[in-house]
Order: sequence, then structure tokens, then C-alpha cells
Amino acid sequence: MADLETTAESVRLAVYRHLAESGLAPTRETLTRRLGLTAEQVDTAFRELAAARHLVLGSRGEIVLAHPFATRNFAFSVMGERVLWWGGCAWDAFAIPHLVKTEPSVLVATMCPDCATPHAWTVGTDAPPLGNQVAHFLVPTTHIWDDVVHACSNQRIFCSERCVDDWLARTGNARGSVFDLPTLWRLASGWYEGRLHSPYRRREPAEAHAYFRKAGLRGAFWGLDDDVRPPETAPARP
Repeated sequence: MADLETTAESVRLAVYRHLAESGLAPTRETLTRRLGLTAEQVDTAFRELAAARHLVLGSRGEIVLAHPFATRNFAFSVMGERVLWWGGCAWDAFAIPHLVKTEPSVLVATMCPDCATPHAWTVGTDAPPLGNQVAHFLVPTTHIWDDVVHACSNQRIFCSERCVDDWLARTGNARGSVFDLPTLWRLASGWYEGRLHSPYRRREPAEAHAYFRKAGLRGAFWGLDDDVRPPETAPARP
């Protein structure tokens, strides 16, 4: 009998590949049949993967998030040529074409949380999409996993900084991190690299911090001790 770590990795890989190929989470029956496991083994693997932050489970043990994929509406639809996904947040929605190599260009659609203006971009792997909109992330990276559903629900794209300010005033939230679409694209472009293969290793904090700096992000919000660099002076895409 395979040990728990091996079983969990086989379940993780099957879940992610199924979501990448179909936009849907596999059922427990699908996983037991495909992997030759019992339902109890699958449930145990789900719990192990949730503890390791590979999955986010709902109150009934169902998959809610397998970043960058979501199984319900987090305000971002991601339409490829053959597959329609829910993106787990702005970061995740922009990441999907970089991860799913069979869909190197997708249509990402959302609405401004402040004024409900609809927005859509063709997001590919060669260059950032055009647009003057801004991303606003409410929860600092060091606290995302305190309540990951809340954090992901508040990684959104607004028409402008004015809409961000209006939304913050109306909701009573404190300002998080605001940056432009090219910075969002750089952040998303390689973050989930390797997630559809095995073995997959999550980044250590030092690696994540180096990645954030390369994307053009600065400041304590990102776990960094340097100054925030405004979007218009962010470094060009490498």
C-alpha cells in the first residue's frame, strides 16, 4: 500500500490535471476509479493536501480552490478555445494561460467591484494585456492563508485608483497593494510553474520574495522590507 505522501501527490496531480483539462473538479468516484483508491483514501488525501495548502476545501470536504483553478465564482471567468474556467482571483485568472500550455491565450472577464463596469482582456503568454485598470489586493501575503477564501475574493481588478478609493471608503477596508496590469501579468506568469507535473514543491518564503521583486512588487505587504514602487516605475518585463 502506498504511503500517505505518495497517495496525496497522486491525488493532487489528478485533481489539477482534471481541472486544467475540463474546468471542473473530479468527483471522488472519478478519483477512486482512476487511481485505484478507496473513498476513504481520497478523503484522507484531500485533508493532507489542504493541510499542505495545495487544496482549499469547503464545509462538506469539497474542493473550492486548487490554485489557480476555482470550482465556483470568484468574480473571474477564464475562457479558452476549448475550456471555460473559474479563476480563483485576479492573480489566478491571469496565471491560467501560463500554466495550461494547450490554451496559451484566454479571455479573462470580470467587473469592477466599485462601479460594476465590465472588463475583459485577452491574456496570453507573450506580453501583458492592454488596459489602464489596476489590481487591488486587500490581504497581505503573510496573512492570505488565515482565511484564503476571503483573501482570494478580494484580489480584484478595478477601473482605476479612484474606484479603489471609493470602494475602500464604502466598505471600510484599509488600502492594500495597488498595481497595474503589466505587474499583475508578471506576478502571474510563472507563479504556478510545474503545478501540472510531479513532484511539485511549493516555494519557500525567500524564493517567493525574490519572485515578487522580479515582478516589480515592493514593500511589507509582500513580506519585503523595501519601499513600494509605484506601478508606473515598475521594471520592464524581462
